[in-house]
Amino acid sequence: MKKPAVVSPSDDVTRIGTVFDTPVVVKGLTWLPLAEGVVWIFTTWLAGKRRPERSRCQRLGIGLLTMPIILGSEWGHNFAHAAAASLIGKPMDAMRISWGTPLIHYDDINDTSVTPRQHVVRALGGPIFNMLALGTALLLRNKTHPESIPRELVDTAVGTNTFLCTVSLLPMPGIDGGPILKWSLVEGGVTQEEADEKVRRVNGFLGVLLGVASARAFKKRRGLIGALMALLAALALAIGSGLLREQ
Repeated sequence: MKKPAVVSPSDDVTRIGTVFDTPVVVKGLTWLPLAEGVVWIFTTWLAGKRRPERSRCQRLGIGLLTMPIILGSEWGHNFAHAAAASLIGKPMDAMRISWGTPLIHYDDINDTSVTPRQHVVRALGGPIFNMLALGTALLLRNKTHPESIPRELVDTAVGTNTFLCTVSLLPMPGIDGGPILKWSLVEGGVTQEEADEKVRRVNGFLGVLLGVASARAFKKRRGLIGALMALLAALALAIGSGLLREQ
């Protein structure tokens, strides 16, 4: 998923390696794996919610197995972006590890040395990875027992990659769907400014749809989904109204 800029020339960062021609950097203590700890707490709670009879050790163990499936899907998504960018000879400028998650950085998101089609290919890398991961998880799901721990783990992979496939392709600037829509329009012959305006209008309509979906989710007592939809609706409406811009 394409993230906001996280590295600038003035940032004091430490390079720790290279992946797909992209420098991997850390800044200060933000390399600490906070996300892993938070997700482990969440997956431990979820393991207990699914099966209240589980002991604390069982919950911790299942949570520990589930955590890398969730975060691995996100890491794989971002590494796939790096791989796609390297494959077309336009590698990303940096990948920063922040609190246990990778963040993508391009110095110039409107880089004129990158063709519109190349922009689209770079943005498609992550969603394609999650689609492949989802397909693999669905195949594995049929080979696991419905009440088993392996089925629980595979269901997590299905849910996580379904979520990443869906949300990352929303046509919002800052995530993959926005650049895909924008640069597809530019490739079709419109100017960047016209494409940005079209994306803005699409987000206004998207915000309304997400708002309706959020209300329906809350009505059906699906609070977590409703809250997520509400957040996305607010972001889309902010983009549609011009309060939030890509740069």
